[in-house]
Amino acid sequence: MKQKMTVPNVIVHQIWFWFALVVTSVSPFMTPLPKQPQSQLQRVPWTTTTSMTSRSSNRKSVQLNMVFDFFKQRTSEGIEQLSKLSDAAAKGQLGQGLADAAAYTAESNAAFADGLAKSRNRLLNNLETLFTGKSEDVLEELQDVLLQADLGMKTAEDVVAEVKSLQDSSTKRLGRDDLMSIMRGKLIETLDQEGFTQAIQFSTKPRVPTVLFIMGANGMGKTTTIGKLAHRLRTEGNQTVLMAACDTFRAGAVEQLEQWADRAEVDCYGPSEQRNTPSAVLYGALDKAITEEYDTLLVDTSGRLSNNEALNAELVKMKKVIQKRMSEETDQDGKPIFNLNVPHETLLVLDAAQGRMALDSAKVWDKELGLSGLILTKLDGSARGGSVVAISRELKLPVKLIGVGEGINDLRDFEPERFVDGLLGIGAAGASASANEGALLESRLKEMRKARDVRAKEMKQAVAAAPAVPSPAMSTVGAAGGEDVESQQPRRRSMPRPSNKKKKKKKKKN
Repeated sequence: MKQKMTVPNVIVHQIWFWFALVVTSVSPFMTPLPKQPQSQLQRVPWTTTTSMTSRSSNRKSVQLNMVFDFFKQRTSEGIEQLSKLSDAAAKGQLGQGLADAAAYTAESNAAFADGLAKSRNRLLNNLETLFTGKSEDVLEELQDVLLQADLGMKTAEDVVAEVKSLQDSSTKRLGRDDLMSIMRGKLIETLDQEGFTQAIQFSTKPRVPTVLFIMGANGMGKTTTIGKLAHRLRTEGNQTVLMAACDTFRAGAVEQLEQWADRAEVDCYGPSEQRNTPSAVLYGALDKAITEEYDTLLVDTSGRLSNNEALNAELVKMKKVIQKRMSEETDQDGKPIFNLNVPHETLLVLDAAQGRMALDSAKVWDKELGLSGLILTKLDGSARGGSVVAISRELKLPVKLIGVGEGINDLRDFEPERFVDGLLGIGAAGASASANEGALLESRLKEMRKARDVRAKEMKQAVAAAPAVPSPAMSTVGAAGGEDVESQQPRRRSMPRPSNKKKKKKKKKN
């Protein structure tokens, strides 16, 4: 007897359908976690590698795999969304459950799309002029557009070279979508180079706090970034965070950091009468972080320019203080051996509005201190979002975080594909109505590159199969003796020009 499809059965089928749909959408941004006892799930911010009974009992692994807004509670958010969807379906409110899930994704994409609006509008307006114009040299104009977007000369040349290569190997003229797919692909490849990791490195050892050494010139947004990062670590990672107010040179810097500590609801260690230099404050903060088993120590340093040698020397000294205080071995004399694995990150905060002007200073700091990553701020107020590509490429450093607004929640994780889509106006991250636009452009680029490779292979095979055409020989082999015909011919001697001396003498006699 055929089973009748009741209302509960319909709901179950709908749940399974939307379950598959949501998993497909969320899975690229989630990392599977190993099964753990329920008692350990209370403090698992990202992934758990060790179990302890102290404050740092569930400290996260080496990497904090951040994927923009999906970072927030990413280990449980997908399951939570599905659970809400299932509950809504069971209560006959499937439509509302789907609306909540859609709103969750839309909110994430909208926040990032808004942050790059100025940069995107400027670039797209210039590209529209290129697409609709009747220029004889489109490649040259394309390069100019990319340079005006602060993408840098090397990146602009790479994009133009790829366009020319694919155009030369194609029998059709490249269209607008073709050019967009090429730009998208090359920019993502530039930002996602081999060896780059956008994940922040964290301590994996028991009772050893993560130390993030954050530096930058005044006005870059360094202190604000530290406050926002502390808030995220506490709320999204369930971390215990301690700030070290080591900027003792700038008036009001300590008070500003203390205000951010209150706002983020974390602890702050500042200078005192006994400890009033940057290195002394840092040492005291390290003591507190280690003895009280904080998860993360955020070190605020004095804002400075790269040409200030005294302040740069202080930075170097502070880094040595960290390496000495967190030493794990001693030499034969019992003196601590510097731990070169700390700080876990040395991050430079740069103002995106400055574009490539900040490169020279960044190069000096990288040489003296060894930077591990970049934080780009004020993208929302700048039309120079493309400078992220140029700076990262020039310094050969990954961008870890970006600031896209003034709110405490506007410090986003950097993910190359979403950033490029936001910059080029592609998909939801670029405020486009087409959600799968990025996937279509990626597929188109693969097709063009595959066609180019096939054509190159065919041309190579055609050249190999073609009969050899004798070229004009410089030396032709003779019929006998294997000698060159040229060598068999007698060499012509140059005859001396006849002299007119005798004729002149005869004329004199006459």
